[in-house]
Amino acid sequence: MNTATALKPRLELKPQEPPLDDPDSCNRFVPRQDKPFLATPGAIHTFGQDTVFACLRILQAKAMQHDGIDYLQVFISPDGARLWFIEDGEGGAITALLPEEY
Repeated sequence: MNTATALKPRLELKPQEPPLDDPDSCNRFVPRQDKPFLATPGAIHTFGQDTVFACLRILQAKAMQHDGIDYLQVFISPDGARLWFIEDGEGGAITALLPEEY
């Protein structure tokens, strides 16, 4: 782990807006050949690659625990910086990005 990543504040996963038992909470955030994982330059620059991948693993565990989660997940740092994860539908991707990059 590089020093810059080690010094980044821990991100908190915000509760999703729709209930976990909503039928639309069916996303797993598991990359596949037909659903790649992408991270924008802004997400990597702001939070670091290690943090972005750690957040993805948190989402995968939460999705497994609840049999799916909403397509939009938001992490927030203590200073208010936000990192979004969006899982697109069929033929799309899983993307980590800053809100202003949407």
